[in-house]
Amino acid sequence: MLFNSLQFAIFFPSVAVLYFFMPHRYRWILLLAASSIFYMTFIPAYLGVIFAIIVIDYAVGLLLQEQRGRSRKWILVAGIVLTCSILFFFKYLGFLDHTITAAARFFHWNYSPHVLNILLPVGLSFHSFQSISYIIEVYKGAQKPERHFGYYCLFIMFFPQLVAGPIERPQHMLRQFREKHEFSYDLATNGIKLMAWGLFKKVVVADRLGMLVSTVYANPREFSGPFLVLSTFFFAFQIYCDFSGYSDIAIGSAQVIGFRLVDNFKRPYYAISITEFWRRWHISLSTWFRDYLYRPLGGNRVTRLRWCANILVTFAISGLWHGANWTFVVWGLLHGFYYLLSRWTQDLRKRFVITFELEKHVLLHKAMKVGITFCIVSFAWIFFVSKNLEDAFYVASHLFTGYREALHPAQLKEMLPLNKLGLDHIQLPLALLGILLVQLVEGLVSQEEMRSMLSARPAPFRWTIYYALAMGILIFGVFDNMKNFIYFQF
Repeated sequence: MLFNSLQFAIFFPSVAVLYFFMPHRYRWILLLAASSIFYMTFIPAYLGVIFAIIVIDYAVGLLLQEQRGRSRKWILVAGIVLTCSILFFFKYLGFLDHTITAAARFFHWNYSPHVLNILLPVGLSFHSFQSISYIIEVYKGAQKPERHFGYYCLFIMFFPQLVAGPIERPQHMLRQFREKHEFSYDLATNGIKLMAWGLFKKVVVADRLGMLVSTVYANPREFSGPFLVLSTFFFAFQIYCDFSGYSDIAIGSAQVIGFRLVDNFKRPYYAISITEFWRRWHISLSTWFRDYLYRPLGGNRVTRLRWCANILVTFAISGLWHGANWTFVVWGLLHGFYYLLSRWTQDLRKRFVITFELEKHVLLHKAMKVGITFCIVSFAWIFFVSKNLEDAFYVASHLFTGYREALHPAQLKEMLPLNKLGLDHIQLPLALLGILLVQLVEGLVSQEEMRSMLSARPAPFRWTIYYALAMGILIFGVFDNMKNFIYFQF
């Protein structure tokens, strides 16, 4: 069931109404049933995969409380290995076989590839990481084992964030299932506003940008530099509007029924450095890797060479987490290299600022840093969106070719009316306006501040904005051939 579907428009209000009319002691049953129905609309059989992860780590949590000494460590390791084994089987077994096959062909080994047709359960990576965070926090003593099996099931399966996060910590989420949530007009209306804004970003902006991106990246060799650059920048905004739109709907729908999910995005394309970008982008995943991988590896409390290795390993694994393809590994390593380069060049950049007296021109200096950060992040997105490394390297090496021919009036006239870019002369300006609107609105104030400001305005002003947003979704939303959210594949 997609957040941008008619089914969800019927499903969610029904669940919300029943939730507040139902006695508190039975609400967890309703939410668990609703979450199961929500997930089964994708592939019902794979509900069993999630249930297997739930049973494993629920049992691990109880065992960790009962055991003492070194045995606790081995129980934790066993829980992590079993959970990761399920993830590996469904997500990475085919990738491993493909990699071995490619290596065998290169070295002329006698290896017969296996035909593996294993369909990845939707959101399995998110379920696995949230479950692993639970047993680690129990092991550290930061969270008591959850004995109520239904509440623990909800922690893994809560439908607003079931498929693509945000990845919640047990300390923040489990206690909320015990709290009695009374209906709050302010919480409900603020949640609906956030859901509407997220839906706008998804169906009006992201899905429209996706028309051009999918057209160009399906056959990148048919397009020259200007169109490769345009599609790459479009993908940067597509994936942001798509994933942050999902997060807005998830956080907003949870807020309607009284639950608080963590923020997942904080205007990442306004970051002035790659370090700041990762504090603003997919925050729940970034902090997960920081706390459960980077710091256990030693973080920055090791030798300089080991620290560099920790950074690269963390980013490489984060890339592989996103998808079973070498393109994602390269994407992760690129960000790791960006991070290291930003540290290595700190003194050089300070001297540059002093030499050209950029500290006297604060806005110009900030604009330069934001622009450079956005460009290098967008370049890395090439490897994220490309089907394979060959296409990615082709795009990366042809970004600055063919400008004279491509920008010739005759060539432009041929490209746009014939929909060779996936967007015609009407849809293309709408896509650009959508990007501009989202960046302007989110660049001025945070979403929380925006909703508070709207609530403080007179009713005619508020309802004019609400009506405009609703009409924008209905009139300009892309509903033909409805698309999944990009992060559903992870």
